[in-house]
Amino acid sequence: MSTKILLNGAGRVGKAILKQLLGNKDFEIVIINDINPYIENIVYSINYDSTYGKLDDKFQITNNNLIENKTSKIKITNHHSLTSIDLSNIDIIIDSSGKKEDIELLRKLPVSAIFLTHPNKDADINIILGVNEDKLDLKKHKIISTSSCNATALLPALKLLDDKKTILCGDIVTIHPLLNHQRVLDGKYVQSQTRGVDCNFEFGRSSTQNIIPNKTTTIEACSYVLPHINKNLITSNSLRVPTDTVGAINVTLFTKESSTKDEIINIFKEYEQNQKFPVVLNNFEPLVSSDFKKENFTTIIDHRYTNTINNMIKLLVWYDNEWGYASKTVEILKFFTNKKGQE
Repeated sequence: MSTKILLNGAGRVGKAILKQLLGNKDFEIVIINDINPYIENIVYSINYDSTYGKLDDKFQITNNNLIENKTSKIKITNHHSLTSIDLSNIDIIIDSSGKKEDIELLRKLPVSAIFLTHPNKDADINIILGVNEDKLDLKKHKIISTSSCNATALLPALKLLDDKKTILCGDIVTIHPLLNHQRVLDGKYVQSQTRGVDCNFEFGRSSTQNIIPNKTTTIEACSYVLPHINKNLITSNSLRVPTDTVGAINVTLFTKESSTKDEIINIFKEYEQNQKFPVVLNNFEPLVSSDFKKENFTTIIDHRYTNTINNMIKLLVWYDNEWGYASKTVEILKFFTNKKGQE
């Protein structure tokens, strides 16, 4: 019998999760809840996507609140709180709304687990594959954060090098595609308390005409998974760039031991050969950001730019911040249900 899922939020990540679960007999998304009141617009945005292309098996509206294609039938609801939804037929909630819900409210919902597609220090556990999935305890962990796209890409590399070399300090710069809360043309400031966006004048500037510097919560998200990887160890900032998807992280680390370039490359090669999940991918080809679009590997080390000087290590890490990150949420979901099935 398939696991019945409520998908809360049909935004960029939510739709990527939906499309990756379509046709999977082990999982069935039976409800999509979204703040968009227009079911016609929801089904249109699922069928057609400027970044990833159109859906082959398109959905159609078959009732006032039902959409169907050849393999799926999904109820569409428009509730502003999960407490208002009938969950009697739901096993798991995936909350990709971006809205910061009250954790104690979520804990009372009658489902076996709730997956949050954003970092949350109050969740029972924040999981990044390749880092701490072995800490998952089904008896203790109902509210499970799948962290952020940036932390999902970065932390496996940091943990690997910290285990081998011991990180003394470092700095990262995330080079991140534009997001929906930014402006197309110059406008007023951007702020969203429910989505954790501070009052930001720079985000009020045109996202299509500028490289926009900003703070990033990447290292904070890492600290929810590995507490010693925090802002006292690694500084950070971000550049928002006018591309639709695929980000990069420029990483500078100083370690206890000196290293050679070949040594660092071999550490990542060995990891790739022995990993349990599609996390690390080593690249040596002359590729650009769009070449990594729709890539499920999320810690893509571009070794053309791996370098060392004494105890300094330089890395360039690629990741698809939408599809790739969504694939990790799906992998963690599978890991959870497999573990549950073994008990």
